[in-house]
Amino acid sequence: MAVLRSLAAVRAAPGLWWRAARASLGLQGRCLGRGYSVDAAQGFSSSVQSPPTFGFLLDIDGVLVRGHRVIPAALEAFRRLVNAHGQLRVPVVFVTNAGNILQHSKAQELSALLGFKVEPDQVILSHSPMKLFSQYHNKRMLVSGQGPVVENARVLGFENVVTVDELRMAFPVLDMVDLQRRPKTTPLLRNDFPAIEGVLLLGEPVRWETSLQLIMDVLLSNGNPGTGLATAPYPHLPVLASNMDLLWMAEAKMPSDNPMSDVYGANLFHKYLQMAKHGGAEERGASGLWKQRPSATQSCASILVCTGVYNPKGPEPTRPTQEAEAAPFHGHRDFSFSPGLMEASHIVNDVNEAVQLVFHKEGWAL
Repeated sequence: MAVLRSLAAVRAAPGLWWRAARASLGLQGRCLGRGYSVDAAQGFSSSVQSPPTFGFLLDIDGVLVRGHRVIPAALEAFRRLVNAHGQLRVPVVFVTNAGNILQHSKAQELSALLGFKVEPDQVILSHSPMKLFSQYHNKRMLVSGQGPVVENARVLGFENVVTVDELRMAFPVLDMVDLQRRPKTTPLLRNDFPAIEGVLLLGEPVRWETSLQLIMDVLLSNGNPGTGLATAPYPHLPVLASNMDLLWMAEAKMPSDNPMSDVYGANLFHKYLQMAKHGGAEERGASGLWKQRPSATQSCASILVCTGVYNPKGPEPTRPTQEAEAAPFHGHRDFSFSPGLMEASHIVNDVNEAVQLVFHKEGWAL
């Protein structure tokens, strides 16, 4: 869970709270200020006492739900967050590494589970930031994942996508791992298949072997899998991957959360905000990356709850040593690793306790 601190300038726009929270992650629109993250959470609030200058970014799996079951503490938390008219006193944004569902479908799912209307703009999926990659939106992209991948790609702005199944049908001899699907006769080679210009990974696919095989063939052939390989092209075609986290806590007893994606991400966002505040955040426009809009967000504090993977009775984590820092790094290659960023600002039992903690710190009546 993360909590954001916002500026007074946005207080007069309660209808845009969650849009502001999205913008603080670099997605769109104006953004707010300070925040708190429960395993990854952020948002804002309003009541008669005073307009809020903070809000929540709420992770979903392990914080609000376990699989399809609501964690009881989440219902208690939203009794504090939602007023008698079914409106949020404190604006909330729901953040998830899931990408196998449409944004409005996830909002409907959360509405049914939590008992109040969640708007689609309050939901940030793992691939939502890809709306920013406009330089690839008109390119022919191979899309891999599960669920409504084509619809999700188009919502993100990608206008010309081809699925792994469409590519496999065009070049059946490339799908060589699954012996049952190998063609019994050699099909004619296609020479009318438009070249692929990039790869779009919207989460994990069901058939890993097929997706990996065809993606590698596309990269090695520079987007023309029907041709022979002379030399491996470098740099290869762009690969836009939306989710590095394949571990989460659902109904199964085997835990899984990746500490490099939730608490680390919230703390890294806070670090970025501090750099931006002091003029140290890097902007690159000419290189093809987007320019980040100036953020009104001041800070983001991470709150770790014990209803997910984290076990407070587990062994005490060892303090970072030179040997530990040299251990394999499981984060994103663009992350600079800092052991301190894996430590949450606060550790509480559940999301209800987290909300009470934030209300107390912000001077809000429970």
